[in-house]
This record gives sequence, structure tokens and C-alpha cells, in this order.
Amino acid sequence: MSGSRLPCRTWSATVQVMSRQDRRSGPDPDRVPPSFSVAGSPSAESPVVQFAAQLRLLHGAAGAPTYDYLQAVIRRKNSALAFSAQAWSDWLRGKTLPSDLRLITLIVDHLHDRATRRGHQVLSARELVTLLAEAKNIKRVDRGTTKTAKPAPLRVGTMPRLAEHFQNRMMTSDFPDALIEAGTGFLSGMGGVGKTQLAAYLADRLWLNGQLDLLVWVPAASRQSIVGMYAQAAVDLAITGATGADTERDAARFHAWLARTDHRWLVVLDDLTVVSDLRSLWPPSSPYGRTLVTTRLRAPAMSGPARHIIQIDPFTADESNAYLHNHLAGAESRDGSPVDDSNLPHLAADLNNLPLALAQAAAFILNERVTCAEYRERFADRRNRLDDLVPDPNDPGGMPDDYHLTVATTLSLSIEAADAVRPIGLARPLAQLASVLDPAGIPELTFTTTAARNWLSAQQQQDTSVETVRSGLQVLHRLNVATVVSDSVTMHGLVQRATREALADDDFADVAWAAADALLESWPAVERDTSHGRRLRANADVLRQLAGEGLLAPDPHQLLHRLPRSLAESGNPAGAAALLDSLHADARSILGPDHPVTLLFAHDSAGWRGISGRPAEAVEAFERHLAQTVRLHGPEYIGTFITRGNLARSQGEAGNPAAAVYALKKLLADVERALGSDHRYTLVTRGNLAKWQGHAGDPTAAANAYAGLVEDFVRLLGPDHQDTLTTRLDFATWLGEAGEHESSITAFKRLHAEAVRILGPDHPYSLTARHGLGTQLDSSGKHGQAVSVYEQLLVDRLRVLGVDHPETLATRNNLAHALGRTGRPVEAAAALERLLADVLRVSGPRHPHTALVEQSVAYWRSRAG
Repeated sequence: MSGSRLPCRTWSATVQVMSRQDRRSGPDPDRVPPSFSVAGSPSAESPVVQFAAQLRLLHGAAGAPTYDYLQAVIRRKNSALAFSAQAWSDWLRGKTLPSDLRLITLIVDHLHDRATRRGHQVLSARELVTLLAEAKNIKRVDRGTTKTAKPAPLRVGTMPRLAEHFQNRMMTSDFPDALIEAGTGFLSGMGGVGKTQLAAYLADRLWLNGQLDLLVWVPAASRQSIVGMYAQAAVDLAITGATGADTERDAARFHAWLARTDHRWLVVLDDLTVVSDLRSLWPPSSPYGRTLVTTRLRAPAMSGPARHIIQIDPFTADESNAYLHNHLAGAESRDGSPVDDSNLPHLAADLNNLPLALAQAAAFILNERVTCAEYRERFADRRNRLDDLVPDPNDPGGMPDDYHLTVATTLSLSIEAADAVRPIGLARPLAQLASVLDPAGIPELTFTTTAARNWLSAQQQQDTSVETVRSGLQVLHRLNVATVVSDSVTMHGLVQRATREALADDDFADVAWAAADALLESWPAVERDTSHGRRLRANADVLRQLAGEGLLAPDPHQLLHRLPRSLAESGNPAGAAALLDSLHADARSILGPDHPVTLLFAHDSAGWRGISGRPAEAVEAFERHLAQTVRLHGPEYIGTFITRGNLARSQGEAGNPAAAVYALKKLLADVERALGSDHRYTLVTRGNLAKWQGHAGDPTAAANAYAGLVEDFVRLLGPDHQDTLTTRLDFATWLGEAGEHESSITAFKRLHAEAVRILGPDHPYSLTARHGLGTQLDSSGKHGQAVSVYEQLLVDRLRVLGVDHPETLATRNNLAHALGRTGRPVEAAAALERLLADVLRVSGPRHPHTALVEQSVAYWRSRAG
């Protein structure tokens, strides 16, 4: 933090020198986020509803830019135009219509350009503005009778399609009215009995009968998945404050909305595995709401008022026979003979009337054109060779032996058939990759990465192209082994388990490592698409838990480092620290307490604790880590020096800059003696010491120290090295802190020009130099120039770094203060209030940035009167 005194204090964003292993980045992560469906055809809706729906689609196709981003764009194009965050939310929800045609035209033009660059086909800007004019005319005609346009019914999440030959089971007519009225219904039964299909049937019935305004389908196999879909619903509904960046807070907003809305809603929680995953997230009791849960559990926690549990068993013999008859009607074997109906009851009995097994068997018979008798012969033979596949009796989703063997057998036959279809031999390894990832949804991109295709090529012993992989996935889809919808692949948990159990231990480890390689390759360097980031983390977490020590020993996979970093960068550094604690415990058990990776997990956990606003805990953790490092490697080991430097930084962040200065002086003496005065870490330590001298109250000493450092970096590394640029950034910053604003402004302008020449205009160094220039212009009284610099910088930081990056937040903070100092305190207070919500989400209530923004909000509110 730097700048003028509180409560109108700015913070500065600096680039830290750090070494990271090279990361392979996937394609552009910007894409249309999962969207809700608008019921009915567009032509059947009024222009009022059409405008809101098309504006939402255009906004999503443009990458869902935030209100602050759009506001900055409009200010840059026409400073006389303005709109509020509430107005933007109301336009998206169809509650109100824009009144200023110039304003909405600028917004629509910009969104249309962004969507077009991302390759999305949407209404033209002119068509959307014409639709607005029609909508405004409708509103004028209806004035006095229609206050707001009624939002169209929404569907959030991907509801599985009903099977082509869905069996309308006898029990559906006996469902109690409470499932159709308000309340919570549980469809409980073992895996593969058709619970999800029944839930989809009931939901579809309510939807088509016009009994719902909102249908949310939630994969509920994990709390993370539940939270993610709740958060997506909040964004799709345009609930105030929901941006898609903080899943926990957005999920809470959606949960609260369910309790107060008068919209008729249904939330389907599919495959609930652990009841406690719904802690504080159970859909509330509401006269307008219904909840439907599918689960393998029979937990007492599911009982209660307005909760109804229905046991779902396999098909009856008659239902199985009807399903097979309808599904196989008209089918012929290779010799042209029709299906032998007399064999259908025997086939159903062989398959224990299990719907999942019946679906796989029917798909096999149709695809391979075999008779029922021939399929029964193959099934019996294959079953005899699969007797070693037994269910885990401790698994809550475990099945009686006969049912498990049925699924394993039918799956084996289906995979064998799929392997014989072009692309030959690809279906089995594709299914194996899918079996170790998230059953609720695997990004299709994962299967088409170079890492995945290399592994698949090794299994097939021939090159595998992207098109070949996609063809292989469609084969799995046709044979009911997996479901491919849009860019996502899902696989039933029971099918996954049967696939995994067919693998030898060595083969399973190989599959897990290949899946980890593919996930890591598909992970973008900057996660602009929050929904895609959530899916990647969910898949990585499932893989981590399934693989166990397979990703840790003998050498840990880099995915185990990428996962916590992604969690932290998504706005949850505390969650990253907790995950690293868990990884540390695993590594301690498997690799030993003194293994370098065990120590690295402990070190990184301490670092994220400090960033999450718990520097005192970070100090304690670094002290423990330092003692262990000294014991293992001695006091002059480079890792010992690094830990001492991080400990000193944490002491400063905990509010004791004097202690940081004292520790860094001692560290500098030891580093110079052990490594020499020209070693890179010696120079880094000198910079850290100068920084904390400045924070301890001596900015002139800091500026002088950095001046000497710049000369040494130029001498040792050259003027274009990134470490040299970083040191010049720090030097220019502390010149300003020492009161030499004009010198600092000149230094930042020169530095920005050099950074653009060396690294390009979008590199973090170039952006940080512009941020520093704005800070010094504001500090020197040139507030209007600062506003201009910050507004243009905010547009670029949102585009390059995303909404939650700390440096994006820093620019928003400083822009708000500069606005206030130009005589616009109301705008400053409003901008800071929006920023406070995001800083609370990203940094937590105990972080110094949070306290800074809270005080700033109070200050500008008082100035606004």
C-alpha cells in the first residue's frame, strides 16, 4: 500500500520477481458461459422479453464483461454518458428498458465487437437496437397496465435428455402430490436404477405444463459442484452483486433469492452423495419452490417436514420387457431376422432388470445387429471372466454383487463393440481417461490436448488427431458409455467405477498421470472464464482423490501445484492454503516429513495464508518451516535464505515493518557472505530491505537504495532484463513516496515506453508502469489526468488479467479516489462500495486491503453528504 494518508489512500500494484516452471497454456479460455434457455421460440415472445434475452446472450457471448469494465469503456468513448450498476442489472433481467439510445448503442456495439472476435454468431448491433425500439413502443402502449416485462422462464444447468425409449414406470403415477406441489422429494436407490431419468421426467413434466419460472439442474456429487451451479444460477438470474467470480458468495446470493422470490422454481440435486455437502445450501422452504433430490443414500438427515422419500428399485419384469420391446422394435440381426421377443424376458432377467444395463445392452444389440440369444451367450461368457470384479462393501454407492457384475459385463461388451468401430481401438482408452475425472462434466478440450492425444496414440500405436478423438467420443455416446453434450463429456459414476476396476494397478497409474497431463495442458495461464476454471478444479480434485499417491510418488505431478494456485487466483487463497495443508499431510505420510516436496507444500501453504489476510499465521508457519529447513540443510542453504526472506515479509505484513527491516539486514549480511554481493538473491534481498525501510517510515532511504540497485542490475543483467525493469518500477514508486513526484512521473513515462518496446503493451510490467504513472499524477494534484490514465488502464487490465486480479482491483481503487478528488464524491463512494464487495470476496475481511477500502467508502460517503 502506498499513497496519501487514510482514509482516502490508494494502493500500488507491483510486479514481484519470481521463478516459475514453464506452463503450457491452452486455447483462448474466453467463451460463452453456461447459459439459461428461454422458453418458447424467439418469435413467440414480445419484443420486451426478446430484448432482455438477446442482451443477455450478447453479454455472455462477449465474455460477460463486468459493469465496471463497461462503465470505463463508455466513459472513454463519451464522458457525458453514464449508467448505474442497478440499471445494467435491470436491463439484463428485463425489468426496465434503457432510455438513452446513444448509451445502449455504444454498449451493444462494443459487446457485439467482442462477441464477433470470439467467433460467436449473435444478432447484429443494429438488429438489437431495433428490437429495443420495438420494446419501448410496446411499453408505451401498455403503460398503466404493465410495470415491467415479465422475465421468460429460465433453465440453468444441463438436464440430461430423456432416453429415446424412456419407460414411463408404474411408480410415476403414484408419486405423491407433494412432489408436484411445494416440498422436497427424494428419489433414493442404488446406482443404475434410473433415478436421474425419473427426475428429468418429473422436471420436464412441470416445465412443459408451464408450472415453473425457473428450473435449475445441479450435479450434486460434491459440494464444489453444488456451489458452482448455485453460483451460475445467481449470474444467469442477474442477482445483484453476482459476477461469477466468487462462487461461495454467489451461491449464498442464489440461496437467499430462492427464499424471497415469488417465481415458481424447481431445484434438482442430482446424485447427492454426502448430505453435509448441502450445509447451509438446502433449498429453503417456500410456497413457490420445489426440490427434487436423487441419491443412493438413505440417511436420516433426509427426513423432515415436507420431505418425502421414495425408494426407486430396478424395473419390474413387465417394465423391463416393455423397455426392451420398444427399444428394439423393428431391429434386425445381420441375417435380416427380427428380434426374438421370446428372448426379451430372459435377457431382462440376465441383466437383473437394471435400467443402465438394459440401455447398454439394447444399444449394443442395435449397433452390432445381433440377436438377443447371441447377446445372452456373449454376456454369459463375459460374466464368467469378470467374477473378480466385486463391489466395495464400504462404498455408500456399492451394489449387490449381481448388479455390479451386470454393469461390468454390459460395459465390457459395449466397450469391445465401440473399439471395433472407427476409429478402431480408441473407445477403451477414451473411457479410461474419462473414468478418473469428474462424472458431472469433463471439458471436451481435455481429450483433445496434445498430452491426451500422445497417450491415446501410444495406446493405439498410431497417431491420433483432434478429429479422431471427437469421433471416438461420439462412438461412446452412441453406445451409452458416455454422454457428449456441447463441449462437455459426462459418464455415469457406476460406469466409471467398472472401467477403473478393469484396470491393473500399473495401468491405472498410467491413466491417472495421462489425465493429469491433459488437465494441466488445458489450464489457461489467466482464468478469465470462471465457469471453465471451476470445471477444471473439480476434475483435478476428483483425479487427485482417486489417484491417491499415484500423483505424488515417486515425483509429484505439477497439477498438484497448479490446483491450489488456481483456487487462490479465483478469489479463495484461504481455500488454497487448506488444500496445501491436505497435500502436505499426504506428502508427509507418503514421501516422508523431510522430502523436498513435503517442505514445498508447507512453504506454499504459509505463503497463501499471508495473502489471505492471515500474516500472523504465516509468520508462525514460516518459523516452523525455517527451523526444519535449517535442521535438514543448514543455515547457508539457498532455501533457508528464501524462507528467512518470506518470514521477514510476513512480519512486515503483520504490522511490524521494523522487525522486517531488522531481519532483512541480518539476512543481507549472511547472503552477501555466502553468495557474494553480485548474486541475484543478494540483489533481491537488498530490494526487499529497501522496501520495508520505506514502509517503516524512511521513503528517501528506500529511493536511494533502489537507485543503487538499478545501477547494479543494469551492470549485471543489462537494461532490458525483467529484473532490471522490476527494480526500475520500485525505484520510480519510492521516488514518489519520497515526495519527488515530477521525477517519479518522468521515470514512469520512460519505463512504460521501455517496457512496451521490450515486452509489448499488454505485459504486466507495461500495465504496472501505467498504474504507477496514474498514482503519481494523482499524488501530485493532476487528478483529471490520473482519471484518464486509470480509466484506460482498467479496460486493459480487465481484458488481460480478469476481474479478480489484485492489480485490477488496485486500479479500480485508485480510479475511485481520483474521481473523488476531481469533485465527484458520489461516484467515488459508489465505485468503492462495489469494490468492497469484491475485495471482501477475494481477500477476506481480515486483509489490510479490505480495511483500507472500508475506510475509503466511509470517507467518500461523508464527502458526498
